[in-house]
This record gives sequence, structure tokens and C-alpha cells, in this order.
Amino acid sequence: NLSDPTYAKLLNAGGYVIVNKIVVARVSADTFAAVTQVCSHENRSKMIYRNDEFYCTEHGARYTLAGVGLNSEGKKGIKAYNAELAGNSLRVFA
Repeated sequence: NLSDPTYAKLLNAGGYVIVNKIVVARVSADTFAAVTQVCSHENRSKMIYRNDEFYCTEHGARYTLAGVGLNSEGKKGIKAYNAELAGNSLRVFA
């Protein structure tokens, strides 16, 4: 429920939250993306969302919104999930 203060960062594009080892980001007014928090480079839970991509703060692995690697550290890719907004409820299909 996006009206819950826990998810306030999802009210604006560019914001993200981490829930149950899943990084959920608001990409635009009506688009959300979600990926595992665990980076495929060295299996560290260091994934964040920034600059319209997912980024591992441990070693700099970068991934698209669909989990495709963008550099050598991210070449293995990561698990991406479907996210769907219905009214004020956001569902992530894990």
C-alpha cells in the first residue's frame, strides 16, 4: 500500500525501497521495476536504484531495469520481477 509511510520513497520517480531482499524502484509516474537485492557478481546484498538502473555499491556492477548486466561486473545479470500498480497497491510478483 503506497499510502503506508514505509513506502513513501516510492511516491516519486527515482525513489526506491528494499523489501524482503527485493529492490523496488519507481521509474516514472506509472512505471515500477523490481530486482533481487543480491548482486550476481559476488552475491552481496548491496543493490540500489540510481540513474535509471540498478547498481551494486560493493563493486560497481550495473544492471538494466530488466536485470541485464551493463558492465563486466554485472555480466551474469540478476533476477528481475514484474511489478504492477492497481490503485494505491503495488504488487511485486516474486
